[in-house]
Amino acid sequence: MERVRAFLKRKNIVISAKRYGVDALGAMAQGLFCTLLVGTILNTLGTQFHIGFLQATVLTVGSGDAATAYTVGGLASAMVGPAMAVAIGYALQAPPLVLFSLVTVGYATNILGGAGGPLAVLVIAVLAAECGKAVSKETKVDILVTPIVTVLVGIGLAYVIAPPIGKAASAVGQLIMWATELQPFFMGILVSVIVGVALTLPISSAAICAALSLTGLAGGAAVAGCCAQMVGFAVMSFRENRWGGLVSQGLGTSMLQMGNIVRNPKIWIPPTLAAAITGPIATCLFRMEMNGTPVSSGMGTCGLVGPIGVYTGWVNDVAEGLKTAVTGLDWLGLVLVCFVLPGVVTWLISIPFRRMGWIRENDLRLEE
Repeated sequence: MERVRAFLKRKNIVISAKRYGVDALGAMAQGLFCTLLVGTILNTLGTQFHIGFLQATVLTVGSGDAATAYTVGGLASAMVGPAMAVAIGYALQAPPLVLFSLVTVGYATNILGGAGGPLAVLVIAVLAAECGKAVSKETKVDILVTPIVTVLVGIGLAYVIAPPIGKAASAVGQLIMWATELQPFFMGILVSVIVGVALTLPISSAAICAALSLTGLAGGAAVAGCCAQMVGFAVMSFRENRWGGLVSQGLGTSMLQMGNIVRNPKIWIPPTLAAAITGPIATCLFRMEMNGTPVSSGMGTCGLVGPIGVYTGWVNDVAEGLKTAVTGLDWLGLVLVCFVLPGVVTWLISIPFRRMGWIRENDLRLEE
């Protein structure tokens, strides 16, 4: 056993929840953002503002009826599998030959995983990367052995287990969405609170939503929860952090408060209660759905990705005839749920917390 431990240490193979559930998951979300999310935003900008070069076909793959035309945004979105796998390998500190081999693994896994492709990529990229790291620089023909092992292990696992993983993730996502349609009030609270909490924790709410393909009413509740955390913390801590803190948390991430939460968990109550309020308002009152890319459901106001995802969903629904037009009520719901209510509700709840001493001076101050 000691020899195994020594080998794993030498190969920098750390089997831990942090390495796989925090580092790898967070990196995967960045890969998603740089490809699928950016591609969706570029396509939306091109369509809505009639930007020629964003609408133009830059590449056609195949011929005849099987031909697929790609715009700039389409190409970015198509590379989501490789980007996720390479990002995961980077988080696992994989050597170059392993890292580059994960391009193939990610592409194959994401396709084979279907709607649950991101979760399949997370599992299989981790296994392929660790196997590649295990054999890296162990032979004199490392340039052949390491890529071959990484690719064969990755694609072999993808062929066998990616479809079941994808179907399982998709089934869980469908169950959540079905339950939200059936019980929009209670599920609105549950989804909003859980996804919002995940956003503030050092894990990736975006990757979770992408892995579960969380859209529809459930996606709208997830957006509400994430916005409640980000806007809520930004407004609640304005006294301590002023405009810099408002921007860094409101458009960046509420994860910046994680150190303060560890020191005083009570500061997490106001934005979480706000999420419990805005979630059912989104699902029951405004019927706010997130029918853009699933990863947008877990982004909140980070770069305004959550609201942009909701808007993209509207555009897609109108184009497909599922929605006649974007109404004033749609816009009112988006503004209230994503921006106004999270800030107002969190701030109001925080007032008695400060008076009772549950939130003390500088408890919400961000480190310079």
